[in-house]
Amino acid sequence: MARPLPPRAPLLRRMLLLVALAASCSYYLLVLHAQASVPPRYDGFAYGDAATAAWKDSILVEAFLDPLCPDSRDAWQPLRLAVDRYAPRVSLIVHPFPLPYHTNSFFACRALYIANKLNSSSTYPLLEMFFKNQGKFYNAATSSLSSTVISSEMSKLAAKVVGNSVSEFQSGFSDIRTDLAARVSFKYGCTRGVAGAPFFFVNGFLQPGGGSPIDYSTWISILDPLVGQHGDRLEMFTSM
Repeated sequence: MARPLPPRAPLLRRMLLLVALAASCSYYLLVLHAQASVPPRYDGFAYGDAATAAWKDSILVEAFLDPLCPDSRDAWQPLRLAVDRYAPRVSLIVHPFPLPYHTNSFFACRALYIANKLNSSSTYPLLEMFFKNQGKFYNAATSSLSSTVISSEMSKLAAKVVGNSVSEFQSGFSDIRTDLAARVSFKYGCTRGVAGAPFFFVNGFLQPGGGSPIDYSTWISILDPLVGQHGDRLEMFTSM
């Protein structure tokens, strides 16, 4: 007579316990790594008066834009007009998000951080300058150029709006801090689930159609009801 097989339940329980323990350790290590990677300031560039405004007292729009992305370029003008219309009740933060298939976009995002350090009022003019001159830095147009030449050309473009010399601006590309800042911007976008450009959030909520521009009339339809309710927001929440 065949001998009965030993019960498997205790072994299965031990295996499940080990899997749970391994998952818990992995999560703990992930949390520690995430905490160690937190930057010293919130990512992105505040637009206009939002630089000093208290975000909790305004409707916050966050835009993830690639300086060399045609869709980001087309999205900027209607977004800027809509924010200007409702300011200061609406604030805007732009997060540079270099798409990996735009070869020179990471350099352009670094350039924004260099400009912000040298002359913070030049950050958005430089972003608009990139939008107007994207073709100079497209993949095909720069396929035979070295990274040094590309950063030099960007520095020449940036010097026109920043007000510093070309050499002073280009020295910013040797500063590891601009490299790290652009990396943080990209990683931050990934933590928010950003998978393209442009991506938009309003008060932390992702807007539909990520990767495509939002036109001015659509922005008005999004923001106008929120601005109208903004004065009653505190009373509404405290009565719930």
